[in-house]
Amino acid sequence: IDIAGASRTIEEKEIAACKQSGIEWIELPVAYDGLSVVVNPQNDFVTDLSVEELKRIWQDSSVKTWSQVRAGWPKEPIKLYGPGTDSGTFDYFTKAIVGEEKKSRSDYQPSEDDNTLVQGVAGDKYALGYFGYAYYEQNKDKLKLVSVNGVAPSSETVMNGTYRPLSRPLFIYVNLKSLEKPAVAAFVKYYLENSKSLVPSVGYVPLNENVYAKALANLNAKKAGSFGSLAAP
Repeated sequence: IDIAGASRTIEEKEIAACKQSGIEWIELPVAYDGLSVVVNPQNDFVTDLSVEELKRIWQDSSVKTWSQVRAGWPKEPIKLYGPGTDSGTFDYFTKAIVGEEKKSRSDYQPSEDDNTLVQGVAGDKYALGYFGYAYYEQNKDKLKLVSVNGVAPSSETVMNGTYRPLSRPLFIYVNLKSLEKPAVAAFVKYYLENSKSLVPSVGYVPLNENVYAKALANLNAKKAGSFGSLAAP
């Protein structure tokens, strides 16, 4: 394909597969996202969860009720909703919270469609779920946002780096050979030149201007490979 959207960085096995197929690629960061932990609006006891509490919930399938998470919380079942295992969001969240990719508990309701996850949490009083901040923004009337370690995701906390460890960059990966197609080259250039103004309209957070400038320079130079370090966060 010409362009791939990605909510995590390319993995070594994917780099190897590209190399084996003779594909060169350019990694271009386009926005920041803050993964949002959400509960049902009727949930009147969860306002904040620590990373350690989230780790216990998502790592240990023996944690089945809210009372097992924190003393004083009701002995009601936790119904979990999250992205499917093929999702980059699943990979990022699991590594950030559990500590290792693919080590999430499997007894949860997965979906590749974030709108399905929204509907699941919105319809279950004791549900807990996670997905990108953009989907919370679009459905804030149906969901209750949960702070993590005392910090809630927002444009400000994602951009200044205080919402951790669930702030992440988003990327597009461009097939270097595809840039020989005028339409692809023009589209990717437009993408980078206009991301700063367009990104907020879909609920994401724009990068610093110097990051977009470097990405555009890499594109113009057809500089294959990883982008390198991003400015904070």
